[in-house]
Amino acid sequence: MAETEATLLRQFPLFLPQNRAKTVYEGFISAQGRDFHLRLLLPKDLQLRNARLLCSWQLRTVLNGYHHVVQQRMQQSSDLVSFMMELKMILYPAESPDCVVDFPVPFSVSWTPQSSLISIYTQFLAAVESLKTFWDVMDEIDEKTWVLEPEKPTRSATARRIVLGNNVSINIEVDPRHPTMLPECCFLGADHVVKPLGIRLSRNIHLWDPENSLLQNLKDVLEIDFPARAILEKSDFSMDCGICYAYQLDGAIPDQVCDNSQCGQSFHYICLYEWLRGLLTSRQSFNIIFGECPYCSKPITLKMSGRKA
Repeated sequence: MAETEATLLRQFPLFLPQNRAKTVYEGFISAQGRDFHLRLLLPKDLQLRNARLLCSWQLRTVLNGYHHVVQQRMQQSSDLVSFMMELKMILYPAESPDCVVDFPVPFSVSWTPQSSLISIYTQFLAAVESLKTFWDVMDEIDEKTWVLEPEKPTRSATARRIVLGNNVSINIEVDPRHPTMLPECCFLGADHVVKPLGIRLSRNIHLWDPENSLLQNLKDVLEIDFPARAILEKSDFSMDCGICYAYQLDGAIPDQVCDNSQCGQSFHYICLYEWLRGLLTSRQSFNIIFGECPYCSKPITLKMSGRKA
C-alpha cells in the first residue's frame, strides 16, 4: 500500500488525500500543458469501482465523449495509480505514450497534443500491414522446415537456424523491410558438407527471384529440400553435445562439428574448448587450437572467438 501511495505522489504530486482514511482525494492532473481540477470520493472499503469522480467544467469539456471510457476504467483498474495513469492517457498527453510492440523494426509514433489513442491504433494497424509479407515469409519457414533456433520465435525475431541434414544447418537473417530478398546466410556444420553448400549458393545466386517466396528461393539456389520436423525424429538429427550430452548449455547449442565424414559429432564451443585445453597433445597456433575429436580421435580444430569467457 505504501508503495502505491509513493507512486501516486511521484506521478501526481498535485493530487493528494484529504483525510486520514484516504477516502477523499483532491487536486490537479496535468495534461495538454494545463492543470485540471478533480475530486475523487472513495467508499470506506476503498474500492475504486464504487468511487465517484467530480471534475471541473474544463475537465468535463475535455472528457466529453469519453465518459463511458472513464467509467469503464474505474470499474476495471486494479488501483488508483493505474486509473489516474489511464485518465491522463485519455486526456491526450503532450508526449506520446510508451508503446511496446513485438515488431522486428522500431515502431515510431507520430504524435501531437491533439492526437488520441485512436490515432496510435491506426498507426499500429498500418505498421502491422507493412510487415505482413515478412511474417508470411517467417511463418512459412516455421511451418515447413525444422527450425532449431529460436525454439519459440517471437514476432520480432528476424533470424532462423534451419536444419539441412544430419549435423548441418543454415542460419538466416531476414531483412523485415525486404523479406523476399536474399537474407544473410551462415552455414554451420562440418567443412565437407558446408563448403559444397556455399559453392552452390555462389553459383546459383542469379536464380534468386524476389517474386518467389524466400523458402522456395533457398531451395532453388541450394538445390535441396528442407527436411521437416514432421517427417524426422530427433534421433535423425542428433544435436546433443558429445561431451556434456545436453542440447542447450547456458542458451548455446552445439555449433562445433567434427569434420570427419564418418563422425560428424557436434559439441558446444565451451565444452570442446575445455576438452582440447585439457589434452596434453593439443597445441595452439595464434587463435586456433589443434587437437583430437573426443569421439573418433581424428584431428579437430577450434577457432578462438572469445566465447570461452
